[in-house]
Amino acid sequence: MRKKQAFAYGRFFGQMALSVLVLAALGLAAGPKADPAQAVFGFSPSTPSSTAQADRIAPVGEEELTAEAEVAVGPQWQVTAEELEDLSNLEYLKSHFYIVDSRTALLPGDVDAQDFLARDFSLDRTEEGPKVLIFHTHSQEKFADSAGVSEGVWGVGEYLKEQLEQRYGISVLHHPGQYDIVDGQSQILGAYERMEPDIRQVLEENPSIELVIDLHRDGVNESVHLVEEVNGKPCAKIMFFNGMCRLMEDGQPTELTNLANPYRQDNLALSFQMQVAAEHLYPGWARNVYLNAYRYSLHMKPKSLLVEVGAQTNTYEEACNAMELLADVIASVVG
Repeated sequence: MRKKQAFAYGRFFGQMALSVLVLAALGLAAGPKADPAQAVFGFSPSTPSSTAQADRIAPVGEEELTAEAEVAVGPQWQVTAEELEDLSNLEYLKSHFYIVDSRTALLPGDVDAQDFLARDFSLDRTEEGPKVLIFHTHSQEKFADSAGVSEGVWGVGEYLKEQLEQRYGISVLHHPGQYDIVDGQSQILGAYERMEPDIRQVLEENPSIELVIDLHRDGVNESVHLVEEVNGKPCAKIMFFNGMCRLMEDGQPTELTNLANPYRQDNLALSFQMQVAAEHLYPGWARNVYLNAYRYSLHMKPKSLLVEVGAQTNTYEEACNAMELLADVIASVVG
């Protein structure tokens, strides 16, 4: 379906920068109702410390952008000045970091790498209750050898919950809602609209939740096998996904005011850090971040992720193996 380019850049570094500036992220209010057009996406579509709360920091100014300077942005990975220069170049981002769907546009000002890397997405561990919500707008998505829903994307979500809880002590609520089933029949269209009231209720009932993950499985040509061997295990490739709330009309980018997302920049910054972390921890494993026109499920919390795990050609084991890596990446950013 969609062909992705591998995102491969940078190396893993172990020293923290000496000259830094801590920048803060700003969260806004939730957005309005989703659109049925969003539903076309889905199917047819060393270990970090569990207690690290490192600041996200960046160089003070352009004079810091030297080959020797480094930008510390997480407890286990860093970005060099050379990488930061690349990540600050819009054309580089379009060709090496993002895949921009033809229905939308990536514009100057959408991505500020230095700001994005400096934002602190750490979870508040002082408050009781679940910190992460995992749910599935398309709960029926399955893998090549799935025997049922429990061995499809829902089962993969359950394994991610186990990884985050058992290895990192991050409390997770895994929501069992099925929004692509209507009257016992498969119905993808409208799933995002059916999902939203339930998820908003879950968030209202669990105010401790900070990070929301809508976990999917992609759909690709049958000849495509999205797999990477990591630590001797075959792991399904993952892909972070962002909705830009912006549609190309007559060659011009037009904001979708009826699908506004006040958290768009927060969403972009979070997936940006996740992608950079994934490339440093597991080079070549994550596919490029996909940017589409609509909003999907990313407008209910500032820390919202939509993640696609492999595709229908992957095995359930490959998808579960990938959750071990994804847990590492998540913990390195929010842990």
